[in-house]
Amino acid sequence: MLRQALRRFGQKLVRGPTLKEPVAENDPQRRLSTLDLVTQGVGHTVGIGVYVLAGEVVRNQAGPSFVICVLVAGLSSVLTGLCYAEISTRIPHSGSAYLYSFVTIGELWAFITGWNLILALVAEKAIVFITWMLTFDNLRGNRLSQTVQESILAHVPPVLAEYLEFSALGFVLLFMEFRSLWYSMSLLSSTITKLVTLVKLLALSFVITSGFIKGDLHNWKLTEEDYVKAGLNDTSGLGPLGSGGFVPFGFEGILRGSATCFYAFLGFDSIVTRVEKSQNPQRSIPMGIVISLFICFLVYFGVSSAFTLMVSYYQLQPGSTLPEVFLHIGWVPAYYVVAFALLCFLSASLWGFVWPMRQVLYMMAKDGLLFPFLTRISLFQYSLIMIIVFVGTVPVIVFFFGVTDLLDLRSVVSLISHSLVAICVLILRYQPEVQNEENEAEVQEENGPAAERLTLQGLLFPASPTPTSLSGQVVRVSSLLLVLLLILLCLVLTQWPVLLSGDPVWISVVVLLLVLITGLTGVIWRQPQNSSPLYFKVPALPLLPLLSVFVNVCLMMQMTAGTWIVFGVWMLIGFVIYFAHGIQHSWVAICTQGRAKSVDLELSRVST
Repeated sequence: MLRQALRRFGQKLVRGPTLKEPVAENDPQRRLSTLDLVTQGVGHTVGIGVYVLAGEVVRNQAGPSFVICVLVAGLSSVLTGLCYAEISTRIPHSGSAYLYSFVTIGELWAFITGWNLILALVAEKAIVFITWMLTFDNLRGNRLSQTVQESILAHVPPVLAEYLEFSALGFVLLFMEFRSLWYSMSLLSSTITKLVTLVKLLALSFVITSGFIKGDLHNWKLTEEDYVKAGLNDTSGLGPLGSGGFVPFGFEGILRGSATCFYAFLGFDSIVTRVEKSQNPQRSIPMGIVISLFICFLVYFGVSSAFTLMVSYYQLQPGSTLPEVFLHIGWVPAYYVVAFALLCFLSASLWGFVWPMRQVLYMMAKDGLLFPFLTRISLFQYSLIMIIVFVGTVPVIVFFFGVTDLLDLRSVVSLISHSLVAICVLILRYQPEVQNEENEAEVQEENGPAAERLTLQGLLFPASPTPTSLSGQVVRVSSLLLVLLLILLCLVLTQWPVLLSGDPVWISVVVLLLVLITGLTGVIWRQPQNSSPLYFKVPALPLLPLLSVFVNVCLMMQMTAGTWIVFGVWMLIGFVIYFAHGIQHSWVAICTQGRAKSVDLELSRVST
């Protein structure tokens, strides 16, 4: 009895929806070309990350090796982009990691993905606002901060003074969102997106060109003498300035900086939300993802090289942004031009806060995972509610955590979502077609339970050249075990100084984990793959999706304890909502109960 109850409970967690037919290829609403998708991907990816990360990562985490951090973060994004490219062709519906998780690995993981996406949107706008205030304040010579301190702090507690800035943000957001209600998602918005993206690339190209003109290779090989000459260090130990050279903070600094730099590559997955509006999505979606990531990588690599060549990392101040590099080389007019362009980009980012949040809440509420009243709220009401919630919650987060913690929080959410997409690609490649699965079920009913039986020989040498329900289940279980083993391996690798010292216990643990990972990977590799023709497939399966998960988990291990505390509290709240409401009222649960009742009714009619 207990076993059956646990089995039913487990089935509830992994149940998934049945998708409707995708939009026809000749539908009039399919008007987005590959260029439109590339523009959207670049526009969403090349955002504030490159402006705010330059100062945060270079000064405190990586120094000149910021270039390597960009390479590592770019590698992780490319691996994830390949997975998104395949899954968007296999599931031709506009969606995101939420939809892909729901269809492939079930309801619980879909709720986790959607719930985390809400947190990501809040963290994203908090980062945009902080950067906006910082840039605006710097443009005015820190007069805003001085005015607040002189006129407000003398009469109210400092915390309330911080809230004053967020209240001002609320009015700005409210004004912008009311204006945005008059605009629709039309060709005009596509043209504006192309124009804004072009201006972004031109501004960053100017930064790259300036680096080649004013850059100095000596900034990549600083020594202790340079610090002493600058009056920053008069002792034998460099302390917080690092150890000099190209990698002043060591290998650990590169890992930590790579985890933070991952934020700069977020946004390319917005392309998959346009599957049903794109022309020939089987071709345009993969090309849009790959091309946009390639462009973003080239831009970020050029900007990181130029930035670290133009200024010594120890000269950066806390809260420094990318435009301030021009102050160090004496190009003051260039600073104002680039800073003003950044301010315009940030204002545009603040513009679209309510719409994506409404989409996520509406989608989850429509699926029954959140409360149904969220589907009945108008966009105008959403604007008021979301702005009030944002202005009330973000100051609390910012008061306890800095910009770096918010960047890490945003990155953690996306790393988890990207890892789930990689696992979905791995699982879907080895699943049978729906029609074949139905035929197989009929054959199994005729031949009895012996038709589907797992043996060691069948595990390594499957009898069927095409996927079966048994081989698909083997891949599901093996993928789950591999994820757990990869997490354990990354936890052990965080103790890399002990491993390098030659401790036999830790080395034995690593060897054992590698043997188990290799064995399970071999089991998956031996299973028959789905031969459905797709325009793009991830090469070297199952290695590349597993490598993507491994890199993502390694980056997550570099996040601070404060980031994980916030994430844990958020997930705890989410699990309470899901197990108290979502698991009983989800759309899939209602459909399952309806089918069960109809079957019972039919059986009762037959018996009578």
